[in-house]
Parts: sequence; C-alpha cells; structure tokens
Amino acid sequence: MRRCTPLPVTVLCPQPPGSSSWAGRGGWDSESGVAAVRGNHRAVGVQNFLEEAAKRLNSVEPIRFTISSRTDAGVHALSNAAHLDICRRSGLPPYSPEVVTQALNTHLKHRDIRVLKAFRVPNDFHARRAATSRTYLYRLATGCSWPDQLPVFEQNVCWALQTKCLDVAAMQEAAQHLVGTHDFSAFQSAGSPTTNPVRTLRRVSVSSGPASLFTLPQESRKLQFWTLEFESQSFLYRQVRRMTAVLVAVGQGTLTPTQVKAILESQDPLGKYQTRVAPARGLFLKSVLYDDFGKRGWDRKDLGPH
Repeated sequence: MRRCTPLPVTVLCPQPPGSSSWAGRGGWDSESGVAAVRGNHRAVGVQNFLEEAAKRLNSVEPIRFTISSRTDAGVHALSNAAHLDICRRSGLPPYSPEVVTQALNTHLKHRDIRVLKAFRVPNDFHARRAATSRTYLYRLATGCSWPDQLPVFEQNVCWALQTKCLDVAAMQEAAQHLVGTHDFSAFQSAGSPTTNPVRTLRRVSVSSGPASLFTLPQESRKLQFWTLEFESQSFLYRQVRRMTAVLVAVGQGTLTPTQVKAILESQDPLGKYQTRVAPARGLFLKSVLYDDFGKRGWDRKDLGPH
C-alpha cells in the first residue's frame, strides 16, 4: 500500500508593481522561471523555492512538484497549480491541507510566491495531465507613439502597439476561424515537446480592458487597453503568442480574417505572417481547471482576497 499522500497545491506567483518579470519568467531554462533548475546552475526557478520550503515537511522521500503549466520566458501567471507527494513515516497521519499550505508559506524564501490552497487527491492525480481547461489572457495597449510612453507599471505587463486603434470587429471575426478542433501546426514554434498538433480551442475573445490599478489617469488618458483571452485544454509551444500576433496584424489591417483561416489550414509554421510571435510580457496564465473536483478549478478570483 502506498504511504504517500499526494496533495495538489495551488501556487500564485504575482508580479509586484515595479518589479522585473519574475513571476512567470522563463519556464524551461531561464533565470527565475516556473520550472525547477537542476544541477550546478546559478539560475533559480519558482519550483526550486517550493521544493526547498517542502523540505520542512520531513517527507521520507524527496518532494518534487509537478506544475500544471510551464510558461515561456517573460510570461506571467495569475495562478497555477501543482501536485506533490508527501511520504510520512509509518504510523504518522497525513498532514491536513491547511497544515501543508501554512508550512509551505512559512518557509518560502521568496516573497512573491504564495500557496493559496491545498487539496487531498487520489494517488493517480497528475496536475498537468488532469487539467481540463487552461485560460490565457494577453494584454495590448494602443495609442503609444513609442514603447516608453507606457506608464511605468505597465512596462512589463502588456504589448505597446504603435498604432492609434485596432479593427476589433475584424479581430473578432478572425478569432472565430481559430475556434474548434484544428491542426494548429501553423501556430507552433520549433522546440515543442508534443508530436500531436491537434488542439481544441474552446474560446477566443477580444475586448477592451482596464489599465493597471497603479496607473494614474493622466498617464493613460491617450491609451486604450485590450484583452485577448484563449481557452483550451492545452496549447502548443508558443501557440497563444503566435495567434495573438496574427490577430494583431488583422487589427492593424495587415491581414484579413479570411487570410487567418488560410494560415490555419496551411499547417505551415514558417509562413510569412505566422512566424511572428507576440512579446512574452503581455501574456498571463489566468486559470487552470479540473473536472475531478466537481468542476472546481484554480482561478484567482475563486479563492477570495489574498
């Protein structure tokens, strides 16, 4: 009988105002990323901090976190989920989720990482494979004559476009060509760990969005902020950023909605327009959902104020 008590842990990694893009930086191999950095490397990731704190739980076996979603360099995460196995000595009861949450937060050595909640789950639970929905949002700003015109608190959290406006109706029309089950090879960057490019994009939306709460009105009065949201069970490597770049091209009049359909059907990742990748700084992992918990997921707004 297995002695381990697996617990998925929700991890919130916000970027505090004025900081560098620490929270979601560099998933695979960058400094201060989500993924752990092993061996004799100077870089440290979010996972490293979590696992260092988990040592205080005195597990019989070393604790390793399995993160639900790894992000590209510079990408942020409003919330993320992970699971870990805690193997206590024979005869000791499993820790309660509340104790795990408190212990990890007490011993985390980086102030920008917080564990919001823990749940006990079956032994076969897997944070990445069990996720049924992931939602990413991308923030844009129009009306910038030059990138430095952005308010200081927006510098690392949106893409400043040097255009006064976007054809949002055309972007929304183009986005509908992407919704559904398709081969998204045209929007996949080299280096993807998956061999199956077929994904089901459940939802794409384009809407006006607010400026940062830390932005003064006089700083943003000439700017317009926009939010693109994408929902799917999973995404290909850089798929969201490449789809964003194509939709922005539509909004700027460089592409038509019909051309987006043709790009998708071409399945060619090396075409003239689909090789463009939106900057990482505007992308956020918004939420990860799991049906096995009564359709409960890990979404920052569902967890109350923290």
